[in-house]
Amino acid sequence: MCDRWAEQFEDRYANTDPQLRLDPGMAKAGIDLFRSLPGTSGRTVLLCTDLHPENVLAARREPWLAIDPKPYVEDPTHDPLQYMLNHPARLRADPVVFAQRVADLLDLDAQRLRLWLFARCVQSVRESHLQLVAKHLAP
Repeated sequence: MCDRWAEQFEDRYANTDPQLRLDPGMAKAGIDLFRSLPGTSGRTVLLCTDLHPENVLAARREPWLAIDPKPYVEDPTHDPLQYMLNHPARLRADPVVFAQRVADLLDLDAQRLRLWLFARCVQSVRESHLQLVAKHLAP
């Protein structure tokens, strides 16, 4: 999935007006991370990959129920990204604190989550608020 998304980014980037492109060094750093992070995880789990507010419901059998999964086996640190990207105000306010809070709640490595978040922000840079976040999270 990450390789396919990275290729789509590179095609989109190549066809974008140079005046509107993300800084080339930042783009390369983010996409290189996006490709390399999956292979460096110490463990893999079954991911939902589409965890956003509309896909989390209150339930009777459990307090919360995630629906509409797009399952992949991957680094567990990848899964909270979609949730985080669906909270642009929190990302703009303080992406480092937001990443730390999510990492703490999910018992994930906060530095690794920040790297994933930077890579994902670069990969989906067509949204202007993500450019700001990428600049704050760049390694």
